[in-house]
Amino acid sequence: MLGYRHIFHAGNHADVLKHAVLTLCLRALLRKEKPFVYIDTHAGAGRYDLADARAGRTGEFLGGIARWWEANPAGPGLEPLLEIVRAENPDGVLRHYPGSPAIAHRMLRPEDRMVLFELHPSDHQELAGRFGHGPGLKVEQVDAFERLKAFVPPQERRGLVLIDPPYELKSDYAKVVELLVDAHRRWATGVYLLWFPVLSRLAAQRLIERLAGTGIPRQLCIQYLPHAGEDESNLLGSGMLVINPPFKLDAALGELASTLAEGVPGRARVLWSVPE
Repeated sequence: MLGYRHIFHAGNHADVLKHAVLTLCLRALLRKEKPFVYIDTHAGAGRYDLADARAGRTGEFLGGIARWWEANPAGPGLEPLLEIVRAENPDGVLRHYPGSPAIAHRMLRPEDRMVLFELHPSDHQELAGRFGHGPGLKVEQVDAFERLKAFVPPQERRGLVLIDPPYELKSDYAKVVELLVDAHRRWATGVYLLWFPVLSRLAAQRLIERLAGTGIPRQLCIQYLPHAGEDESNLLGSGMLVINPPFKLDAALGELASTLAEGVPGRARVLWSVPE
């Protein structure tokens, strides 16, 4: 369970989708003056060097962030993420990719808080070294499936929870549903983002339907399937399910889907799995 290291996959197409949605949601929360909390349940190392041999071994970032790096502008929905990636690489050479903690750290205000969970000891050590100091920052080496309940509802009453497990175990699919049901019961007004892999369209649809059947209202979903129809790929793409999406996020995700799809029907889509 501790074998997953995100450095092998940093900046791939799934990261592009996940972090584009995260950036859009954080921007929406920042429109109001009241402070909020950002909670990351599987934070990883927080920032990644794409020149690392492990990233080069898979080269997954070449089909992800590298495809959009030189696009200026990148297109509706994707440009906010590209702004942050460019800020991470001020010399204009794509080398560093920000994980979700680095993205949030750049976007949050001094009055906002950030809570990061990471169980892997090596990734936690890197994460704590980058973000473990300063007011409003908390980094814990814990199992988020057990620990999240201690942080919801937060003192701010506003906030966002990113849930991004590696899905190394099939039980993770059931755990994320249980986690969301429990967290929503404790804090019904929070914004929740759930990333999930699409290994098959049927398995992804079953997860979406199971979440829809929980009775949790306002569930919006975007899927990006860059490898749909490619039998040699074991990952068709990925999806992000948003509970309590900020105002007009559905329109913003529609623009993002159009940008990601690049005119290929069915490659990206947005739907309300549980309507407003």
